[in-house]
Amino acid sequence: MMQYTFWSATILLILITDPVGNIPIFASALKHVAPQRRPWVILREISIAFGLLLLFMFVGEGFLRVMNLSELALQIGGGVILFLIALRMVFPPPPGPEIEALLEPLIVPLAVPSIAGPSALATVLLLVSQQPERRAEWIGALGITMLVSATVLVLSERILSFTGTRLVAAVERLMGLVLVSVAIEMMLRGVRTFALQISAH
Repeated sequence: MMQYTFWSATILLILITDPVGNIPIFASALKHVAPQRRPWVILREISIAFGLLLLFMFVGEGFLRVMNLSELALQIGGGVILFLIALRMVFPPPPGPEIEALLEPLIVPLAVPSIAGPSALATVLLLVSQQPERRAEWIGALGITMLVSATVLVLSERILSFTGTRLVAAVERLMGLVLVSVAIEMMLRGVRTFALQISAH
């Protein structure tokens, strides 16, 4: 079983929610929103994502029982999802046609799935299912993650004007490489634990 510390869980959640990679997504979705209102919309969407992830922290164990899922299956499945997300960060797909959104975005696509996507939901579920007694620490880690996301996204226009899109893309690829390693480690540990269980029987 993969054991996380407070800080390793925080870093993992920051990598998964990918605030740097969300900069162009938020910029595109908010381009029709008045500039003075954009920070409030960003904070609202992050608050919604935080609430959803927090809810998963508290109902996660019950969800696993209802779905008859083991922690081992969640760990391997979470590793697969992380690996796919990380690959998209390292090798982003070619940009498709932009969809004009004249209305102010609400929940979709910013809170979900840009921040609280499948990989983030699976990760908070995994953290709580493995060590439920440390739920307060995981809530703290999630809170720091949302604070980092809020800071990066509210300052996204300044970040883009200062660094340019190339540096932002390079940072996202670097984060993706780290996340690939984390995902592979999760899958390897899950497979190793499964092999030990089989050999024990």
